[in-house]
Amino acid sequence: MAKDNAIKLNLPSADDLFSTQESRDDAQREKVLDIPLSEIEDFPNHPFKVKMDEAMLEMAESVKQYGVLVPGLVRTKEGGGYEMVAGHRRKMASELSGRGTIPCIIRNLTDDEATIIMVDSNLQREKILPSEKAFAYKMKLDAMNRQAGRPKQNNLTPLVSEIKGPRTNEALAAQVGESREQIRRYIRLTDLIPGILQMVDDNKMAFRPAVEISYLSNEQQQSLFDTMECEDCTPSLAQAIKMKQFSQEGRLNNDVILSIISEEKPNQKEQFKMPRERISKYFAPGTPTQKIEDTIIKALELYRQRERQRNDAR
Repeated sequence: MAKDNAIKLNLPSADDLFSTQESRDDAQREKVLDIPLSEIEDFPNHPFKVKMDEAMLEMAESVKQYGVLVPGLVRTKEGGGYEMVAGHRRKMASELSGRGTIPCIIRNLTDDEATIIMVDSNLQREKILPSEKAFAYKMKLDAMNRQAGRPKQNNLTPLVSEIKGPRTNEALAAQVGESREQIRRYIRLTDLIPGILQMVDDNKMAFRPAVEISYLSNEQQQSLFDTMECEDCTPSLAQAIKMKQFSQEGRLNNDVILSIISEEKPNQKEQFKMPRERISKYFAPGTPTQKIEDTIIKALELYRQRERQRNDAR
């Protein structure tokens, strides 16, 4: 009886008996299917903003006339439905155009595989906000670290290959065309409170000072944000570094923040300019600017001395 069971277990399935290799290969091949928009959810914590701007309206008009020309990429969800991996803007354009479905490729992907594809597909866009890069780089680097295996002690970036290969942060830097240090700086932005991060996106705060500010606690960042709004100014890189140092020493409070941010910046000092042609006749052609400035200062000092002597003689 046991022998009969063993024979039955080795029998080919009905699909194998009544289908060809070609049809079985075709079943495994990816296909483009029209999927109802209502069945597709956005990627969790999607870092790229889908804006209702002029470009989106143009895309919606194109989709209305010609349909979605490049299929989206989705993966199935355990509880049913689909999760968008690549194609969030196309999905919104389809909704705006009144279409009920969107053509998509359905692919079996792990969480890390889906994350990497999602980031890579969006990094090709022409305009990317600093906050989008920050969270995208962080998500992809975390996924690459998990794929590479658990890092060894005191090493936060494991090797892409345990045998040979670059660190994951080096690999990411090479893929996106940034330096490792720049990748690190972008990821630091994910520690900013929303208000300050929005200032970076709106070009109201420079990138490098924002990186230094990210080392402050959330409470200190909120205090700085409130001070910036009241004083209508932002810190320079030197001021941001100073606040970071005070924070690490446990000496940063509201008064210190106000004192630092109120310091005069070099580029805020009043500058006096004079057209060069007004004084060119007093100097030989090619005279360095610094020498001209020094000569003018000396001449003014002599003039002031003579005026004092004249006033004393009266």
